[in-house]
Amino acid sequence: MRIQLLPDQLISQIAAGEVVERPASALKELLENSLDAGGTDIQVSLVQGGVKQLRVADNGVGIAQDDLSMALTRHATSKIATLDDLESVASLGFRGEALASIASVSRTQISSRYTEAKHAWRISSDGSEISAIEPAALDIGTIIEVNDLYFNTPARRKFLKTEATEFGHCEVAFNRVALSRPDVAFMLQHNGRALSRYAVSEPVKRFSDVLGAEFAAETIHLDESASGLRLWGVAAKPTFNRYKSDTQYVYVNGRFVRDKLVSHAIRQAYQDVLHHDRHPAFVLFIELDPNLVDVNVHPSKTEVRFRDGQAIHRFIFHSLHKALATPTGTSNAVTANQAGHNPFTPVQLNSYPSYQAQINLNATEPNRFYQTLFGDIKSNHRFSDKAQQPNIVELYGNTALAQQLNESQADNDCPLGFAVAQIHGVYVLAQNSKGLVVVDMHAAHERIMYEQLKNALDCKSVSMQPLLIPVSFNADRLEIATVQEALASHDASLQQLGFDIAILSPTTLAVRAVPSMLQDADAVTLARDVLRDLHEYGASRALTERRNELLGTMACHAAVRANRSLTITEMNALLRDMEATERSGMCNHGRPTWFQVSMADLDKMFMRGQ
Repeated sequence: MRIQLLPDQLISQIAAGEVVERPASALKELLENSLDAGGTDIQVSLVQGGVKQLRVADNGVGIAQDDLSMALTRHATSKIATLDDLESVASLGFRGEALASIASVSRTQISSRYTEAKHAWRISSDGSEISAIEPAALDIGTIIEVNDLYFNTPARRKFLKTEATEFGHCEVAFNRVALSRPDVAFMLQHNGRALSRYAVSEPVKRFSDVLGAEFAAETIHLDESASGLRLWGVAAKPTFNRYKSDTQYVYVNGRFVRDKLVSHAIRQAYQDVLHHDRHPAFVLFIELDPNLVDVNVHPSKTEVRFRDGQAIHRFIFHSLHKALATPTGTSNAVTANQAGHNPFTPVQLNSYPSYQAQINLNATEPNRFYQTLFGDIKSNHRFSDKAQQPNIVELYGNTALAQQLNESQADNDCPLGFAVAQIHGVYVLAQNSKGLVVVDMHAAHERIMYEQLKNALDCKSVSMQPLLIPVSFNADRLEIATVQEALASHDASLQQLGFDIAILSPTTLAVRAVPSMLQDADAVTLARDVLRDLHEYGASRALTERRNELLGTMACHAAVRANRSLTITEMNALLRDMEATERSGMCNHGRPTWFQVSMADLDKMFMRGQ
């Protein structure tokens, strides 16, 4: 066959395959056009999942009569005119392909009234046939109706799914746009039934309306700026995670995107606190100079390319990492009654009488908590030093001091409150100004140890604790080989981690020193786990990209075990360290370390006031 030019209609239909994969794709393009036109009230109506009809009405500036015919022409747009415009695109649409592609595979009608026009005009297309422009009755704005999508390309129409599936995709596309513009009102109908109405609101209200009050109540607000970059929005706490990535929204200059670099930075920020293969949830907005990002990568416009990807990655990672690292008590607490609470507004705490002050507690045991559990790690909180430790009996028996305790709670000095009891050697119960706090002591202590190990390794200050009697054990060939390699290569990997392990025979190793922080852990089990990671990943990788997993294993060995009886002094010391430790709201496996039960929740349980 000889080379020949393709007919314009066939060219448009080929392009439609890239731009209009399904009704949801057409809806996205039409919504973006409405926003570019300045619409502040956008109404969407679908019939049969958008296949039979897709109608979008807005109150934007409209289309001038002379421009209506051009609106259905390929590569005709009002948004860019030069290469410079393309390199600094500020609008959502710019390629001039969407309307022409949609019109080529459907029966399309556009009715529009330009802001300066006396009345509206209408134009229609039936695949390749475009009608003459005629008068129409319409207020300011534009209505676009797309009927019988793919009526003239039956092979493509066969690839569409059921009505429910296609509507589901349309709803996702609608919500993505609605999340990006809380300053615009949106309405969605399907088969004549109104399903979603979003009034103009603040961002947090829009997030709650679209994604639910539970999501809004479990989010952390962030707003960071540096070197012309801004990252703002909400990120869900690690405890609010999903089994799939269906609650992840990233916008670059208002445009919803799927970008591997951004996704990797976010995943890395959550890596330290997310449980196994669960997915984080977030709505994040990246703002930067349009000249620093290329949006002309794919006709769908959901892919972008950053001029300085590394800088973007670092900025996103550190901003989100910082937000997730907020010590316990200074971020939103996990409560049972916060559904609907605005996470951008500080929680107003109610003061309740301290029943703890009325209990005569036995605190005659010496404060051995930090020496026993944390070795020589220095603690900065006010209860770590025995000389500063108040007499618990006097504290709880003296009315003035009890009042001072309540005031300190109200001031949020000790957000986790003060211990009152321990349950089955597993959970610590504490009272704060909100009500009851329940702490998983092993998970909480594991996070504390983990963060201390990370800081010590970063500062190259993991101190060794020589064992009075070295502990020997039968080792397999791989364990012996790993120690031999470490000693022969002089990479000091074991020393960096605070270990001194010697080879006694071809089948025996001896642990002569362990990290001071882990001196109470089982030396043999701890050594075996560390050697396994060093062998499996190599010393260099284990201390870099696999560092957190390795330190997490070490921290788990050192954390206070279940069924360990703690004194009130020790429990309070644990609470204070949780408040001073980053990410202490969850262990390094992503499980929560504590929960808040409010007085309102307790009253409801006991039907008080009913």
